[in-house]
Amino acid sequence: MPISSGLAPTPVSNLARLARVTSLLGMTALVAACGFPEALKPASRAALASSSLPPAKAFSEARPQPPQRSNRDMARDFLDLHFKLEGGTDLPVFTRFEGPIRLRVAGTPSSSFLRDLNLVLSRLDQEAGIPIQRVSSGPAEITLQAVTRRAIHRALPKAACFVVPNVTSLSELRRKRRSPETDWSKLRSRERLAVFVPTDVSPQEARDCLHEELAQAIGPLNDLYRLSDSVFNDDNVHTVLTGFDMLMLRATYAPELRTGMSRAEVAAALPALLARLNPAGESLASEALPATPRSWIDAIETALGPGSSLSSRKRAANRAVLLARDLGWHDHRRAYSHYVLGRMIQSSEPDLAQRHFQTGLDFLSQRHNSALHEALIRPRMAAYDIARGNGEAALQRINPVLAVAAQHENASLLAEALLIKAEALDLLGQFATANRVRLDSLGWARYGFGPDWAVHSKVREVADLRP
Repeated sequence: MPISSGLAPTPVSNLARLARVTSLLGMTALVAACGFPEALKPASRAALASSSLPPAKAFSEARPQPPQRSNRDMARDFLDLHFKLEGGTDLPVFTRFEGPIRLRVAGTPSSSFLRDLNLVLSRLDQEAGIPIQRVSSGPAEITLQAVTRRAIHRALPKAACFVVPNVTSLSELRRKRRSPETDWSKLRSRERLAVFVPTDVSPQEARDCLHEELAQAIGPLNDLYRLSDSVFNDDNVHTVLTGFDMLMLRATYAPELRTGMSRAEVAAALPALLARLNPAGESLASEALPATPRSWIDAIETALGPGSSLSSRKRAANRAVLLARDLGWHDHRRAYSHYVLGRMIQSSEPDLAQRHFQTGLDFLSQRHNSALHEALIRPRMAAYDIARGNGEAALQRINPVLAVAAQHENASLLAEALLIKAEALDLLGQFATANRVRLDSLGWARYGFGPDWAVHSKVREVADLRP
């Protein structure tokens, strides 16, 4: 999330990231307080809740899908990503680093943090053609500050992580907070900047910040809700850089472009540039989605954000659904509206929430490349089935999530899905298989949710769904 001088950041991307990490919160309210007969409880689940946990698992190989949209549509995306900020401010010129990019890590990074940093730097080199050299001292174009959440919140209360031009530390940011030097809208060239990422969070949350903020440090500054296949989207469905993102970054550093070009000049260069970099996109028909109005964005931000009562958040979520309907949308944003409303009412109106989730899936089924969006909805629907003792239905809903979560490197989603699958298998009397699945979830939960207490809490939350 880039920030500009004197402006509070758009909060929803950080809120969505927090929502993703705690996506099963509130599910336990679906079930009554009555217990399950002790003789039928798999003993291993109770033992698991108090046992030591295995080491965190980690993804070792990226498997991004290539972009699957027309170059004509992606030219429009490129322009909107590079020539606007999240709040809507127009940027007058195109900027990027024009020389070698060196990166220095400061602060207190964990071994997991450094591993994920090396992996994303390798991907940027291999997939986007952008070599970034790690240096331990001397000048650096990018300073990656590994700091605490508290330090980030003191600097920017609503941010989970962010990137700022022309500083190298939080202390320098405090001195220059109102200076034009830290205002992206006044930037005419990229010389040096700092990325601030928390390390006292789950490994996955730190990694997600690394991917998004590092990509914005070297490339596009905007986020667009209309993008269904990108981390440059405040819904945070995608947690690691996608094939589309790598194409946008490769295009950013293409020789046809240079710092200082106007939007019109970049637009003139893009057709031939994208045809060269992505010949497959030349033969695809345009499916350009309409722009996302501020009214819908405001409704989603209110629904997901802090500072409002639950009733206000529900009204905002309902307003987003009505706006998406009135706008005639049939894309992932319409589905996301129903998903957010379903989340808001799931504890109080589980049957209605289930219908909203199904409506979301119905819209997604009309779109290609929507498997990850569907995978975020399915666990909540499967939780409903578990709460009603329907293990077979829960199993059918949750099984497709496993491969999708693994492909998209979403450990918290994978751990949730495995825990729900284990409960479904228990309901079907397949206790030995359920125990193996539950144990398999723990390593992914360590990466996705972080500390032991968070993993144990998640295991208990899912177990409490049982009737």
